[in-house]
Amino acid sequence: MDVVSVIERSGGLSSRAPLIAATARLDVDRAVRDGKIFRAGHGRYALPSVGEAARIAHGANGVLSLTSAALHHGWEVKLAPDKPHVTFPRHRNIPAKWREKVTIHRGDLMIDDITDGATSRELTLTQCLRLLPDDEALVIADSALRHGEVATLRRAVASVRGRGQAKAQRIGEGARGEAANAFESATRAICNTVPGLHVEPQVVISTPTCWARPDLVDQERRLVVECDSFEWHAVREGFRKDVRRYTLLVAEGWTVLRFIWEDVMFRPEWVRDVLVRTVGADARTLARTAWPFAA
Repeated sequence: MDVVSVIERSGGLSSRAPLIAATARLDVDRAVRDGKIFRAGHGRYALPSVGEAARIAHGANGVLSLTSAALHHGWEVKLAPDKPHVTFPRHRNIPAKWREKVTIHRGDLMIDDITDGATSRELTLTQCLRLLPDDEALVIADSALRHGEVATLRRAVASVRGRGQAKAQRIGEGARGEAANAFESATRAICNTVPGLHVEPQVVISTPTCWARPDLVDQERRLVVECDSFEWHAVREGFRKDVRRYTLLVAEGWTVLRFIWEDVMFRPEWVRDVLVRTVGADARTLARTAWPFAA
């Protein structure tokens, strides 16, 4: 797995240690030197498109928003956008050369709504919770908590009124800073659509014969959901430990499901179907449960 792919799978941003663990120190330094990634802060790296987004928004006289603003604030997202999300005043004319480079949003922002060329942290969370599909919003909310924005998320949830209020409250209350990464958060978002399934991230399972801290755990159903990335199993010792841990969990009476990044990101309905069949959710209940992964 190359450095760029690892960062893409890490939500557009990554710290140095996981990058080196998944590739090699020389690979990371070479990627920086070749301009394939850049240093976004102390020990933090990002794709060039993340930094380019701020330059484009400034040139177009707009403000980064939604997932682009989240990345600007140092939060991981489900997938980095192909074009930056930029908000412009409602009645401003946007030259054609910029329309092709950005995803346009309209809104009249106050001075306090803007921080360093992007929507403020609080407004970014408010807009993401209200406007993005559930899985994308949860990834960003989890990441914000992981980076210490507890009070910011609470204010963001409380500020949503009218359309999208119930959704923002549900996702905000369901956000967990314990989530390890965007992959895990996106998987949990799918789990949240399955009636009767209640998973929590990074729960310790400890018995006389087994100790494990799986990615997602439903303790009542004795169900473990693992988010398996090839890069994290590149070292044989890590692979060996994982196989032994999964085997012991099954021997202890746990059901273990393992999902890969590509399926969670691009085949969420298939992942959900596997979870539904495992849990045995009632078909009538499922029929009343709307598929939420649409803006």
